[in-house]
Amino acid sequence: MLVVHVHARVRAERLPDFLAATQVNAKASLTEPGVLRFDVLQDQADPAHVVLVEVYRDDDASAAHKLTPHYATWRDTVAEMMAEPRASTKFSVVFPAASEGWAAPAP
Repeated sequence: MLVVHVHARVRAERLPDFLAATQVNAKASLTEPGVLRFDVLQDQADPAHVVLVEVYRDDDASAAHKLTPHYATWRDTVAEMMAEPRASTKFSVVFPAASEGWAAPAP
């Protein structure tokens, strides 16, 4: 499994639009066969800091996600909403090791 944390710093005046577009992308992502979770988290101390927690079955599923129409729409829609470029970190799962421990129900 692969877990990706994507950190986004959003222009404050565009935050509602960013969150709306990101929720659409997250819900669509959960319908992909290789996506186990897709969480959208907002920093309580800094609301313009949003973290996406993406859990994939494997690297191929992560690559396939980037080829979906909903990802392309999201990427292009939010590009001008960013205060700075997105940053991501990839993690290997230690626990829970079974994918069932990460699976979220599709919307």
